[in-house]
Amino acid sequence: EPERSGAKTMEAMMANAAGGAAPPPAPDNGKKVDLSDKVEKAGCYARNESSAFPMTNLFIGDDRLGCKSDADEQLILHISFMEFVKVHSIKFTEFNRGTDPEMNPTKIHLYVNRENLGFEDCDDVDPTQTIDLTNADLKEGADPILLKYVKFQRVTSITIFIEDNAGGDITALGGLKLFGRTVATTNMNEFKKQSQ
Repeated sequence: EPERSGAKTMEAMMANAAGGAAPPPAPDNGKKVDLSDKVEKAGCYARNESSAFPMTNLFIGDDRLGCKSDADEQLILHISFMEFVKVHSIKFTEFNRGTDPEMNPTKIHLYVNRENLGFEDCDDVDPTQTIDLTNADLKEGADPILLKYVKFQRVTSITIFIEDNAGGDITALGGLKLFGRTVATTNMNEFKKQSQ
């Protein structure tokens, strides 16, 4: 009997640590979740984004709003997480159901745990992974792009550098989702406070 109550207490502690959710899944059980609710919005930024179509639109779920670049086709999107996550795959969705296919991104570089990357830095730093996108990849029903999972294990941020598009003056993206799961119940805000 005491052993069972101890197990229950541990389970309750784990549930509380996970924000009242069920205990975290066992390691590598293959279950991947949308990491959108783990995004630390205050830590996210974009470079060369259009003020009328900012990065925040990507998380709304309406591809008619989306995000567009401003001065040229290049765009940097920096996504910060509240806690360590493992990122398994990424889903880019075309802007406005692909009505302007020349604005679709075609070459994307991903950088893990790099803060404050600018366009010049992207030329000097090797990406964690490079993705070549087709119009088919960007369709709403298309599967997410699998990442080199071993390189995306303890992620606190991902910087997405859209280097090129299908020929348009600017780049447009309708939506963005990252799939994976949390590593542990580490709140990055608490982690940062303790390390200061």
